Amino acid sequence: MDNSLLKQILHEYEEKRIKYILEAENRKKDLMKVNPRLLEIEEELSKNSIQTSKAILLANPKEKDKLLSTLKKQNNSLIKEKNEFIKKLSKDNSYLNPHFDCKLCKDTGYITKENTTTMCSCLKQRIFDIAYNKSNMGNLERENFSNFNIRTFSDKPDKEKYKSDLSPRENIQIIKEKVKTFIDNFDSQTEKNLIFTGSTGVGKTFLTNCIANEILKLGKTVLYQTAPVMFDEINGAKFGKENSKFDLYENILNVDLLIIDDLGTEKITDTKITELFTIINTRLLNQNHKITKTIISTNLNVDELFKTYTTRIGSRLAGNYRFLRFFGDDLRFKKNKKEIT
Repeated sequence: MDNSLLKQILHEYEEKRIKYILEAENRKKDLMKVNPRLLEIEEELSKNSIQTSKAILLANPKEKDKLLSTLKKQNNSLIKEKNEFIKKLSKDNSYLNPHFDCKLCKDTGYITKENTTTMCSCLKQRIFDIAYNKSNMGNLERENFSNFNIRTFSDKPDKEKYKSDLSPRENIQIIKEKVKTFIDNFDSQTEKNLIFTGSTGVGKTFLTNCIANEILKLGKTVLYQTAPVMFDEINGAKFGKENSKFDLYENILNVDLLIIDDLGTEKITDTKITELFTIINTRLLNQNHKITKTIISTNLNVDELFKTYTTRIGSRLAGNYRFLRFFGDDLRFKKNKKEIT
């Protein structure tokens, strides 16, 4: 990882953390002007905190337990009074607290638990977004389930054209339901990965971004790579290419959700096929002792995938991935046509 990038991001974190703390202090000052009793409560809570720290250092266990119990009751009473006052103002109990973006790390970027400090998923995702995802996941704000309009897809079946008895609308509805199941069971070892197959412009990328949005809301990390760029970066890192992202490979193996887009558009070589097998196999074997999922999007059909990437990869995909075939008219063409007319 580029240390300058990490320093830049941590500086951003510190700035927004300070901003949120100052905003909370200003909210508190405003309320104290309305009701001086709130100031008294805050001062009493502060004194109790100091007394609690002193009580912990007492050698006599009986005196310590008695004092800590008394302080705890006092604190609960004071907090209850404060919350009731805030409630009367139609505010929730967190109104006086800093409104951090990340509740887990409180915008520090790190979580300390049992004397062990680890990087928070929000900081990992910020690094991924800057280093890898910037050009690939730029439409997340508008490409989500709230903007998913099933009426965009034709409701007219055409078995000869689509090789299915279903209409594109019926098909995408089934796919959407299976995608929802994937999201709801993301942490289940038995939930299969996904492969989106179908021609250009039938909704694969849009639905992929919908999934990415939901997984990010769960506090997971998402790394989005097009196959050509991913293989080039891996190759560059292994052979010391200047400016290559040397930690990309590790992140590809470890990220909670890996999205490989446009598989099949890269120049096929034995080396790339080997790399793809390693990535798929490593993530399936759960070698990092955590659940990881992968979504592959491709214009190739099932037969073409097997022919292109060997039976060894094909068998891994067939056994551990759910194949979802998209079909219909090119939605981007339909959109442009509406804009023109």
